[in-house]
Amino acid sequence: MATLPILHHPDPRLRKKTALVGRFDAELQRLIDDMFETMYAAPGVGLAANQVGVQLRLAVMDCSEEHDQPMVMVNPELLDHQERQEMEEGCLSVPDTRDKVTRFNRVRLRALDRNGQPYELEAEGLMAQCIQHEIDHLNGKLYIDYLSSLKRERIRRQLRKAAT
Repeated sequence: MATLPILHHPDPRLRKKTALVGRFDAELQRLIDDMFETMYAAPGVGLAANQVGVQLRLAVMDCSEEHDQPMVMVNPELLDHQERQEMEEGCLSVPDTRDKVTRFNRVRLRALDRNGQPYELEAEGLMAQCIQHEIDHLNGKLYIDYLSSLKRERIRRQLRKAAT
């Protein structure tokens, strides 16, 4: 396994909608393993493939405190959502920033697992938030897109300053 470099905003690859995964081969399995290693090392609770420069509809997550509940979402789609709630959020691609965004507290997800087997899942709280965050990534959207233009510009300035 390998730790992959995580792309940071404003890298344009983060803004591209990802392509459906069609092959469940050894290369995909290696990418999934590398993404988990990268996510845990960061540390984070979720990571989308386009955050490591791979334009596939693939994300990994582990919202458990013990990091013992890894979850793979291939070609995910939200089937239902309920209860809007303001939640604090951050992102590995927008380092050292956090802000409040409105998400759904409960969601129902359909996806494929790492072997291409379909599953459905109902989630709430942090897991629901993470699912929405990662699916946004796969659609080329960042959590900062939910913020006011003033807050987004402040974050852009912080990131430019940190990069110099």
